[in-house]
Amino acid sequence: MRLLLTHGYFLAEDPKEQQIMRPYAPLGILYLSSHLRGQGFDVDVYDSTFGTFAELSAKLAAGPAGVVGIYGNLMTRGNVVRIAEVAKAAGWLVILGGPEPVNYAAEFLAAGADLIVAGEAEHSLEQLMRADFDRAAWAAIPGLVFMADHGIVNTGSPQLIANLDTQPWPDRERVDIPRYLETWRIHHGESSISVITARGCPYQCNWCSHSVYGHSHRRRSAVSVAAEVEWLVDRYRPDMLWIADDVFTIHHGWLSEYANEMARRGIRIPFECITRADRVNELAADLLASLGCFRVWIGSESGSQRILDAMQRGVTLAQVRNAVSLCKSRGIETGMFLMWGYDGEEIHDVEATVDHVKQCRPDVFLTTISYPIKGTPYFNKVRDRVVSPGPWRESTDREFRIRGRHSREFYRHADDLLRSEMAETPDNVHIAAVRQGLALTSGEIEA
Repeated sequence: MRLLLTHGYFLAEDPKEQQIMRPYAPLGILYLSSHLRGQGFDVDVYDSTFGTFAELSAKLAAGPAGVVGIYGNLMTRGNVVRIAEVAKAAGWLVILGGPEPVNYAAEFLAAGADLIVAGEAEHSLEQLMRADFDRAAWAAIPGLVFMADHGIVNTGSPQLIANLDTQPWPDRERVDIPRYLETWRIHHGESSISVITARGCPYQCNWCSHSVYGHSHRRRSAVSVAAEVEWLVDRYRPDMLWIADDVFTIHHGWLSEYANEMARRGIRIPFECITRADRVNELAADLLASLGCFRVWIGSESGSQRILDAMQRGVTLAQVRNAVSLCKSRGIETGMFLMWGYDGEEIHDVEATVDHVKQCRPDVFLTTISYPIKGTPYFNKVRDRVVSPGPWRESTDREFRIRGRHSREFYRHADDLLRSEMAETPDNVHIAAVRQGLALTSGEIEA
């Protein structure tokens, strides 16, 4: 039976991304496509990034109807439901995958999905296709969630791919990679393409979702990654890479092997990546610099060790400061991710975060207000206080409010204080006013 893979992200519907314009191809469904096509199955891909809901709807209505697999994440819930409804009405069997659907299985199944593939999907989808999606076979295939007469059935954890080198590279030729690159060049003067060297994250940060890969960590060989990068450079001529691993520098021995393999091939292309502060030492920083890394993103989250410990981050403030210093000393830009509003954060923790960032002096930092993702320990901790702002299909976990937490206005002042303190020429009068606003709103809490 024919399988169409798609996702629920439409760039034209995202006002924020319209300002940023740094899109990347959907590697998740492209890995599924290459795996299944490598097994001889008929697979088509509709990349919704540069498409429209109307165009996808017309494609589904035109048929012939088969099976549509829709990738869904935290931000695409509404679109995933809309696509599922259109597909269902046109006679398609609707399968959902990605990090969010399994966390809201009952809701997505009620909204029209026939089946949810939980976790890493290659083997589960392959078995489904070998069974021609016969419903009688579903209960025997690991990694599936579906509705039966007696309620929701979960067939357990999926089979993980033990050796990632056995997998073909993402099926990039099935989408318009040149358009991604051209979008980058138009808006930024240079182009970027993404690559993944590993799957999963073994760490236990309690606000982070592990619904796809669990706490596994499997890394491709350095030779395989270098070969893919060489092909990407020859085929698409990108100006830089985005290494989209959760934590790129986990294994320093692997990093050394990769650096040697890239040097042997004579390849040095600028890239940026994400790491943890405790996985950056002198060796890692030297290797990153030798490879051409121009920016490292570090999850700092807070400048309060008390809050970091509550998050189970497993890092110290000293490690964050050291990691930033090591990278900067080698000419590598540093970016920091910061999170306001984690459970228990008070005004002195906000002040500690401001002081911490001032000491680190990163080249760029991004802030967000913490939100509890269903299925995480953080969500389980605060679930009795979670308030959804509207109907499930029209909202996301990012919009959750938590009763008893400081108000949004308080965190607006916190953000303003940090950005004001980090300005090239701080305005002390404005900073004093912001601090006053922070203090005045510290007693306001979410109802």
